[in-house]
Amino acid sequence: MAKYSGLSKDVAHTKRGKTGVVLVNLGTPDAPTASAVRRYLAEFLSDPRVVEIPKLVWMLILHGIILRIRPAKSAALYEQVWTDKGSPLMEITRQQTEKLASYLKDNAGELESEQDISVEFCMRYGNPSVSETLKRMHSEGVDKMVVLPLYPQYAAPTTGSVFDAIAKELTSWRYLPSLHFINTYHQHPDFIHALVESIKRDFANNGQPQKLVLSYHGMPERNLHLGDPYYCFCMQTTKLVVEQLGLNEDQYIATFQSRFGKAKWLTPYTDATMESLPGQDIKDIAVVCPAFSADCLETLEEIAEENRLIFEEAGGQQYRYIPALNDDELHIKMMANLVKPYL
Repeated sequence: MAKYSGLSKDVAHTKRGKTGVVLVNLGTPDAPTASAVRRYLAEFLSDPRVVEIPKLVWMLILHGIILRIRPAKSAALYEQVWTDKGSPLMEITRQQTEKLASYLKDNAGELESEQDISVEFCMRYGNPSVSETLKRMHSEGVDKMVVLPLYPQYAAPTTGSVFDAIAKELTSWRYLPSLHFINTYHQHPDFIHALVESIKRDFANNGQPQKLVLSYHGMPERNLHLGDPYYCFCMQTTKLVVEQLGLNEDQYIATFQSRFGKAKWLTPYTDATMESLPGQDIKDIAVVCPAFSADCLETLEEIAEENRLIFEEAGGQQYRYIPALNDDELHIKMMANLVKPYL
């Protein structure tokens, strides 16, 4: 076969062959300011997976009311959890990425064959974006991608939306990579083990509370009736965790936080539960958030602070938040074991 000599030296199809692991989390504003929060919320709340009402009606509400009022209030909350390194979610996700890369490198012998593996992270909303991250990895020779959305329990507005963003980017590519998309890990043994061990450490250090509250991110109840498995997956995670902890039905409760708008969301609501528990003579609780892979505004402010005040003002005495798995060694090992079969 005649060799074609008209190719640019920048075309390097023969130099491909890298495998890329992409961690994807929800996202964060670039700064705790009203303008940065407005940009972030505009992207987040414009996603039809997140808000499922007629687009024209929602755009009028979003741009006419919400983006005029909410950014300043949310920016004040973000400022409370912001650190010297920036957004907690961003920094924790960066640490997770670095540790996963090191773990895979140190345990390369466990893989079936030696491979050049690149581990990156991106955010569904905000920066670094899905699009820019995939393009950069592609330019570096990645032609096999394993995508791990960092949402343990699948939901259409979270995991489903990540798939949408991946697919949207790839539709413009001439050469598509091999792709494996991990859609849930709500009952993976390593995930349950990591959760249970984090709770056991807390119990060992602080004593077992009267009740363990497992607070999951909320979703509209309508999603469940339309076929979204999120609620069922949360209940499966709960069942596996409390069984391994040896808790009976009186020693735990699963709730749902962060509801938005006037529609009915999954119940029981976390804030309403905090208000009612002291009246049931439950005044010593620990709260864990199994739907969050990294601490963020919804855990550090809403759960660790806001719901603490609700509980204490209702008569509660002992309240503690058990941190997300973050960059815990068992969490990183779980991520590695999730992606290994596809490397």
